[in-house]
Amino acid sequence: MDNQEVNLWQEVSPELQVRFSRPTYMPNADNILRQGLLDLPRSKDAVDVLLVNPPAPKIDRWGPSGRRVSQRAGKHVACLQVPLAQLAALLQPTYKVAIIDARAEQMSWKEVEALIAKYEPIYYLSHLTAASFRNDMYGVFLAKSLEACTIAFGPYITPIPVETMRAFPSLDYALLGEPDLTLRDLIDHLEGKLEERTLSIQKLFKKHDPNYRPSIWEGSIIDLKGIKGLAWRQGDNVVVNNPRPLIENLDDLPLPMYEGLLNHKYRIPIINGPYMPIMTSRGCSGGCTFCLKHLTYQSKIRMRSPEKIIDEIMYLKTLGIENFHMSSDLFTVNRNQVIDLCNRLIRTGMSVKWTCNSRVDYVDEEILSLMGRAGCRLIFWGIESANREILENVHKNVAPERVAEALRWSKKAGIKNWGYYIFGLPGETEETIKETIRFSKVLPLDMAIFDIAVPYPGTPLFFQMVKEGWFRPGLRFGQVDVDETNVIDYPNLPAERIKYWQGRAHREWILRPGPILMYLKMLLFDLPTLKFAIHIGSRHFSWSTK
Repeated sequence: MDNQEVNLWQEVSPELQVRFSRPTYMPNADNILRQGLLDLPRSKDAVDVLLVNPPAPKIDRWGPSGRRVSQRAGKHVACLQVPLAQLAALLQPTYKVAIIDARAEQMSWKEVEALIAKYEPIYYLSHLTAASFRNDMYGVFLAKSLEACTIAFGPYITPIPVETMRAFPSLDYALLGEPDLTLRDLIDHLEGKLEERTLSIQKLFKKHDPNYRPSIWEGSIIDLKGIKGLAWRQGDNVVVNNPRPLIENLDDLPLPMYEGLLNHKYRIPIINGPYMPIMTSRGCSGGCTFCLKHLTYQSKIRMRSPEKIIDEIMYLKTLGIENFHMSSDLFTVNRNQVIDLCNRLIRTGMSVKWTCNSRVDYVDEEILSLMGRAGCRLIFWGIESANREILENVHKNVAPERVAEALRWSKKAGIKNWGYYIFGLPGETEETIKETIRFSKVLPLDMAIFDIAVPYPGTPLFFQMVKEGWFRPGLRFGQVDVDETNVIDYPNLPAERIKYWQGRAHREWILRPGPILMYLKMLLFDLPTLKFAIHIGSRHFSWSTK
């Protein structure tokens, strides 16, 4: 202090001098609040693990998987996520679990937050999809703020766990690849319940990973590095462990946890009444460079036996379910399985209706006829393009002539056809898009859906886009949320033109006598599907004006 300041300070009373000489004091109640939270008893509704299908984002895309259905699809489509029900079954009875299907219930995030608070989960699990990634991560944030340990899995996070967890600090763990055994292994370690595993769970671990052993140091210290298929935090770093072997025999998995689900809420177009997906296989032998399927279940084909599938169908019929979607990466990948399953359905005389997905090069007239007699009512076909060169560019070597032939066989068997197309694959031009639109009009399709190519991180298409510089300038490589933006920008075909042709394709396909007549027939015989078709039609018209 200078002399003037000293003189002023001396004029201040001794009491005030003591008060002003103290360091700044900030009250801290953290410890009290934390202890108060710990002392609160958990409610009777509290669960160990809460598995959540988050509310749908407001996007314009729909599909048979259910993970890509938007709020705008409304009450016309609601699809159960098979993975969540399957994971829940693996945790019971050791852990108390609950499933929130916010999409089937058309819940808001506010309603989901209230349910998280009600269930007070120790662990919150969510399936992250590229189609709604940032939307899904909001649930992780909410759960973390409500004291839950947060876990996520899915094809989006599997190839980019480090960058995802770095960008979203509220996420504690990521399950990479096939999540089933990794989730059970992680929670058993964290909860100290390795010794409480049932004999069937013990056999499941040992059978599908002969080198498996609990990751415990001397005493009871957990070594997270030894839990295969896991990404986790070590201080400020994200650690990615060794991958976990795939489950070779899917028959070893328990039936999904159907009890307690809102079975009457799950619906799909064409099929009147509630329905349920049934897992028939995992893995796809196709090599399409744009596909996400290989990131989780990979290309190795693993089947469920027809006996197990029939047993599951019979069990679901006791719950009042008569309609099913054969959920797989490629339903017709194994001809013998499909023939055996269809013959069993026919012999049992069960009155069931079902849908599936397929490729035209994995069917023939005989198998489609058999599928029709066994109750198949709708096939979702991945057609992608009418241009042979584009199909070869993405390693889908299918001749357009084969597409027309397979769809005619399907129609002859009494099966409806939905065709899915992708604009903007490598080699695309405005002329090839016109070629695909013309081709879609001559096929025996009941519905045509035109999407825009998305280079999901980890797919061969993603790496090709990066190498060739085809990502739209100014976008991060991971910014690929479906329908929020088109990230592809070719020198001869900019993003705006691809989007224009998507809207025009929808308009041109639907404004024809055939689709209009189909809608009129639905008015008389299939009102639920008509409502869904009108919804699609309205989106077609809105797209055409954008």
